[in-house]
Order: sequence, then structure tokens, then C-alpha cells
Amino acid sequence: MTLPYILFSEVFMLNRYIGDRAFYRRVLGIAVPIIVQNGITNFVSLLDNIMVGQVGTIPMSGVSIVNGLIFVFNLCIFGASSGAGIFTAQFHGSQDTEGVRYTFRFKFLICLALALLGSAVFALKGSTLIGLYLTGDGDAATAAGALEYGLKYLAIMLWGFLPFAIANAYASTLKECGNTFLPMLAGIAAVVVNLCLNYVLIFGHFGAPKMGVEGAALATVISRYVELAILAGWVHINHKRNPFIVGAYRSMYLPGKLLKTITVKGMPLLINEALWSSGMAFMNQCYSTCGLDVVPAMNISSTLFNLASVVFLSLGNAVGIIMGQMLGAGRTEPEVRDSNRKLLTLSVSSGAFFGLLMACISGLFPQIYNTTDAVRHLATCLICINAVFMPFDAYVNATYFTLRSGGQTFVTFLFDSCFTWVVCVPVAYCLSRFTDLSIVPLFSICLSTYLIKCAIGAFLLKQGKWIQNLTV
Repeated sequence: MTLPYILFSEVFMLNRYIGDRAFYRRVLGIAVPIIVQNGITNFVSLLDNIMVGQVGTIPMSGVSIVNGLIFVFNLCIFGASSGAGIFTAQFHGSQDTEGVRYTFRFKFLICLALALLGSAVFALKGSTLIGLYLTGDGDAATAAGALEYGLKYLAIMLWGFLPFAIANAYASTLKECGNTFLPMLAGIAAVVVNLCLNYVLIFGHFGAPKMGVEGAALATVISRYVELAILAGWVHINHKRNPFIVGAYRSMYLPGKLLKTITVKGMPLLINEALWSSGMAFMNQCYSTCGLDVVPAMNISSTLFNLASVVFLSLGNAVGIIMGQMLGAGRTEPEVRDSNRKLLTLSVSSGAFFGLLMACISGLFPQIYNTTDAVRHLATCLICINAVFMPFDAYVNATYFTLRSGGQTFVTFLFDSCFTWVVCVPVAYCLSRFTDLSIVPLFSICLSTYLIKCAIGAFLLKQGKWIQNLTV
């Protein structure tokens, strides 16, 4: 085998997985604003978490439990918008403004309904839901204190459900139309307001009352309204640049055929996000049975993981947008596959890089919190486990958005939430209830199930049934 042939083969293989400058310029043009927005959001959430952590371990436990439960609501909103968002991206790719307007109306209505439903559920069953996470070994007074702090925090957070839901309808539509910059600016403004108000209200600076966890909740709610005001205000003022908003509220009419299509294709995404997030909440409840120290340790670990995973999660959004626009524009299958392969490579590489960084600071990060040495040591172990599996998380995330971009919502439903409830949840439940495993081996075994998910994802991508134009 000659040297030129070997060099040619290596260059060819690299070109299969690494794009040119124009390719990455397009990817980064979409992804960077999302990365910046999500990065700032998660960084401020980290600072918020640290501030609450300075109040004490018990308040931190109560707040982290409530935030884990609200995460289920947030993902339901995301899933509802994403279902219609598949069509938004493809309608925009085919320059169908009326189609984009209809999908925005659908998002607005379903997000509004979910906000009201979510508020009712948490208002009526909040105490019961929080109590599920306080059954592990530990002091009864600690559990009672965490429950009290959690209920105080939740009572205020409920007021932020509606603005969060409506803002999501605006932001997702803008992103799917290629405008990721404004949602980034609105998100930055919201997190800056949140951070400043956290400092003032949690600790009682500048003459404000010292509100503790209630101050953290109030700051978050105010920031939700700020974000909605910026998004909705800009879209309506600049209606020529956002023609979908013209007449969007004139009526709530939706063509029956399109409504049926969005419902058939989109509802699996909503159900998927609801089941997946509730599955994650169930698994966290299983982890909590290993002891009350697990709740604050998991909170510390997940806070760092959320920050470290910003890039690969944002790239997943970019994968969905780029693939949707390419499919809507009628690009050929070889072109679509080639771009997708390079996007997957970029996503996995980012996961590996930030996983390594996460592992490097695993011993230092927990020292920031005002908690016990046992909680810090446990958090360090959990951070390292998360770091090892981060590249696999990145691959699964990019695969999910790829399948979704072509309207394979039922397949993504099976791939994501069904896998969680059929494989991950039973493993976590059985190991936590019927064995004496501590949290470290239990957590490691549960995350290792993602290796199976990676293999399933690779098979589904190779099949290529996701490569379809929904606008035809």
C-alpha cells in the first residue's frame, strides 16, 4: 500500500467526519447564541445554587427537590413547543409565513393550557411530591425542615409558570426561523436580573428584607416576566422582520388538517418530554432512598453537570434546526447524511472535552458549598461518574434531535422516554429497593444503560427513515 494512497485514505476519512470552514461557520452561527444563552443561564443558576447553598444544607435540599419537580413542567413546555417546532423550521425553510403563524398559534395555546394545568397540580400536590424525596436514612428534623423550605420556595415559583410558558412559544419560534440572537439577549437579561435580585433578596442587601429561599424564588419569577417582555415586545415592534406575528392573535384559527398533523407528529414529543422528565424525577427519588445526604450531593453534581453540558446540549438544538431546514429545502439524502455525521462528531467531541474538564475540578467544586464533608465527598464521586458518561450523553442528545427533525416523533418517543421507563427506571427501582448498594455503584450502573441507548440510536440513524420533507 503506497504512501499517497494511505494519505488519501486518511484525508478522506477526516473529511467524512470534519467539515470545512463554511460548514462550521453555519453551525456556530446557529449554535453560539444558544450556547451563550444557555451558558449564562446555567452559570447564573450555578451562582444561584451556591447562594442558596450558603444558607445551609437543609434549605438547599428543599430547593433542589422543588427545582427537580419543576424540571418536569419545564420539559413539558419544551416538548409542546418542539412538536410544532418541527413544522416551524420546515415551513421557514420553504418560506411559508402562514404555516409559521399557525404553528406559533398552536404553541401559544398548548403552552397556556400546560401552564394552568401545571400550576394546579403543584398547588394541590406539592407537599406530597416533595415528601417522596425525604424518605432516606437521616434525621427526621432535617427532612421536616427541607419540606418546609421546599413548600415556601414552590409557593412563589408557581407565579412564574405562565410567563415561562408564553416566552418559550416566542423564543422557540424565533430560533426555528434562524433568529437565535434575540432569545439569547432576552435570556441574558433575565439571568442578570435573576442574579442581581438573588444577591439582594436572599441575603437582604441594600435595605431589602433577608428572604432566603423565598427571595431566590421571587428573583426567578421576576426574571421570567422580564424575559417575556423582551421577547414579545421585540417581535411585535419588529413585525416586518417577524411576519408570522402579523394577525397571529386576530383569531386562534388553525386549519384542521394541519392541526391533526401537528397533533399526530407533535403530541409524542410532549408525551415524551413528560415521561422522560418524570422518569428522571423517579430515578432521583430512587437515589434519595440511599440517604438524606444524597439529595444535596446530587444537587451539587447536577449543577456542575448542567453547566458543563451546555455546549453539547446547544449543539443538539443546532442539529435539529439545521437538519429541519435542510429537509424542508429538499436537500438530497447524501448531503443530509454527510452534514449529520459531522454534527454528531462535533457534539461527541464537545462532550468528551467538557467531561474531562468536569473531572479535573470534581474535587474543588463541592468545596464552594456550605455543607458537610460527607456531602462534599459524595458530590465529588457523582461528578466523576457524570464526567465519564458525558460523551455518550452527547451522542444520544444529537441523535434525538436528528430523528426529531424528520418528524420521527413516535420513534423518538420509543427511543427516549420508553427506554427510560422500560430500562432505566426498573434498574434504578430494583437496585434501590432490593439491594444494599450505596449511591455510587447504583448511580454508575444506571448511567451505564445509556450505552445500550447509543447502539439503538446508531441503528436508527443508519436506517434513514428520518430523512423526509414534511412540508410537501
